[in-house]
Amino acid sequence: MFPSFPFGPLRPVAVAAVACVMSVAAADAAAQAVAPFVIEDIRVEGLQRTDPGTVFAALPFRIGDTYTDDKGSAALRALFATGLFTDVRIEIEGRVAVLIVDERAIIAGISFVGLKEFDQEPLTKSLRDAGIGEGLPFDRALVDRAEQEIKRQYLARSLYGAEVVTTITPLERNRVNVTFTMTEGEAARIADIRITGNTVFDESTLLGLFELNKTGWFSWYSKNDRYSRSKLNADLETLRAYYVNRGYLEFAIESTQVTISPDKQSISVAISVREGQPYTVTSVRLEGDYLGKEDEFRAFVLLRPGQPYRGDAVAETQRRFQELFGLYGYAFARVEARPEIDRATGQAAVIFAALPERRVYVRRIEIAGNTRTRDEVIRREFRQLESAWYDGGLIKLSQERVRRLDYFSEVEIDTEEVPGAPDQVDLVVTVKEKPTGNLLIGAGYSNAEKFTFTASVKQDNAFGSGNYLGFEVNTSKFNRTLLISTVDPYWTVDGISRAIDIFYRTSRPYNSLGDTYDLKTPGAAIRFGIPFSEYDTVFLGIGAERTEIGTSIGIPLTYLNYRVLYGDKANAFPVTLGWARDGRDSVLVPTVGRYQRVNLEWAFAGDVRYLRTNLQYQEYFPLPYRLTLGVNAEIGIGQGLGGKPFPVFKNFYGGGLGTVRAFEQGSLGVVDPTGAYVGGARRLNINSELYFPVPGTGTDRSLRIFAFADAGNVWREDEKVTADSLRASVGFGLSWISPVGPLKLSWGRPVRVQRNDRIQRFQFQIGTAF
Repeated sequence: MFPSFPFGPLRPVAVAAVACVMSVAAADAAAQAVAPFVIEDIRVEGLQRTDPGTVFAALPFRIGDTYTDDKGSAALRALFATGLFTDVRIEIEGRVAVLIVDERAIIAGISFVGLKEFDQEPLTKSLRDAGIGEGLPFDRALVDRAEQEIKRQYLARSLYGAEVVTTITPLERNRVNVTFTMTEGEAARIADIRITGNTVFDESTLLGLFELNKTGWFSWYSKNDRYSRSKLNADLETLRAYYVNRGYLEFAIESTQVTISPDKQSISVAISVREGQPYTVTSVRLEGDYLGKEDEFRAFVLLRPGQPYRGDAVAETQRRFQELFGLYGYAFARVEARPEIDRATGQAAVIFAALPERRVYVRRIEIAGNTRTRDEVIRREFRQLESAWYDGGLIKLSQERVRRLDYFSEVEIDTEEVPGAPDQVDLVVTVKEKPTGNLLIGAGYSNAEKFTFTASVKQDNAFGSGNYLGFEVNTSKFNRTLLISTVDPYWTVDGISRAIDIFYRTSRPYNSLGDTYDLKTPGAAIRFGIPFSEYDTVFLGIGAERTEIGTSIGIPLTYLNYRVLYGDKANAFPVTLGWARDGRDSVLVPTVGRYQRVNLEWAFAGDVRYLRTNLQYQEYFPLPYRLTLGVNAEIGIGQGLGGKPFPVFKNFYGGGLGTVRAFEQGSLGVVDPTGAYVGGARRLNINSELYFPVPGTGTDRSLRIFAFADAGNVWREDEKVTADSLRASVGFGLSWISPVGPLKLSWGRPVRVQRNDRIQRFQFQIGTAF
């Protein structure tokens, strides 16, 4: 994104004002010789494009008014202020005021030649905001300043050899084209970063903290080998925090030197530090007004006597204190941390001084930045109410709920004082919207099916209403699906959701003989979600579906037997009951939190009676070195009711993405005598993933490498579940929230496999946002 030019409020008229002072002064001098008279007519000469009405509207006099020297001077100033003219004169012909203007050229177009580093659209917008754009008056001074600013932006991108040349091409009717020609060259790369003065920690450890780095194998993506002063400052702060968090209170950066090679292609950075001595905490004291709740505040102190001084613990204690003050309505509480150090003994006493200021209540909540999403979609997630006492806990919860909508890339809440009302504040919620539509494409490869393809179109925030609308299609050779679904998360004002699904499925379980047959299942369902807490939701629903078992010589024996015993058509009316709790910090890239789900499906009426149960537990654990461990366990149990077996067309399937990778999708479990994989009435999946940050990406979680281990299988209703029958696989993959959508690649190897298992080592999934 090209940053806005720091031109301030400058406009063409501001630049022209200085140049026009002498013209105005000269005209004023000429006007002084005119005696007052009644204006009989006003004539404008020199106009080419400007509407005469624009000129007349700026004049301080009209026909019939008395013309004076002061009015003449005011007219000149007003016309110059429009920014449309380079010269304006007033001549008096009898009782007629003649305005002679010289129009400023108009920019007919802006073009760029050789532009690669920046996107043209934001650059054009920045120029227009600075007064340089199609249809605006041309001002050479502004163009020169823009040229210099573009050069500075290239320098910020380490393109030190970049050149910018501006060409002005005159056109007919007093118009010009402005062309910026860029010669960008190659970006200067960091060749070396050195740290001197360090004795406690080695240089490689300290450089590992930096976002800036020498050119490496992944620099093409992270661009971490491009020097930036702001990035260097951030790295120096990280270095300082590293030392202070280990007790080195007096750590200091003595100097930083940045040198560039004569050819402007390589940069060297030298950093000199003074480490000082480590300090140990001897005591922690609370001073100031703690509302008579010192013991409650003391429970939030993270520092302990006898431990090394840690700057992050001090900052976190301050934050916790301020949050606790916020819970009691003190929005502007100040907490100052003050260490008292003894250099002779290497000890430090830490004092937290508190000033709670005043208790306030929230007058109004303002929403900004939502160009598409309706205000009510954001407001209904708020737990902090207007005209209620300020509650920091409720505000934090509200911010979290808005973030979890996943409609916005940024959600910020600022507290603003109300002028003249010291006990009131306004909350300003600023959001940055992101694409909420998703086009998902999935594919896999195997010897039997070659390429398999799935696709879906989903919109999580349809028309800015917060409602979900989805369309899904699967064109696999053996399983085809057409699904239309919609979800209204606030079907009632109390937050009860309603979901409607309409589907048509055709299933063709794999048959090793190559014969074809199908199972057709049209149906519809409606579900309601009832929130019982901030994280718990109970789901109730009912559906209607009809399953038809087709006839063919290739029909598996399992299906044929069911068809002979119970008919080729089966109507069912399943009732669903479920519960879910989601405490993950993110849906796409979670690093901490837990997700739990229970779902019961009970077909109480119709041709088939059964109970189908799903249980899922998922948790993410943050580990040192920015690693994340994710574990997932899922159990499925099916049971036939009314003296009938569990219907074969309701079986669970295993293998492939979401279950046990490296095995072909749906190929685990019971094998029919005809060679068909027909799933089973019981399923177990156990998955684990260890996510590694990609070197050079800093805190960016959009690109991660992972290693995985999967285990699981499916079994018949009457089959004993044993550990020996489990299938397992291990592998690695890449997860990337790319500019065109989420992408996941995995390559696996089975470690527990049997002879008839179908293997699919490589699998991928890609999504595209719109």
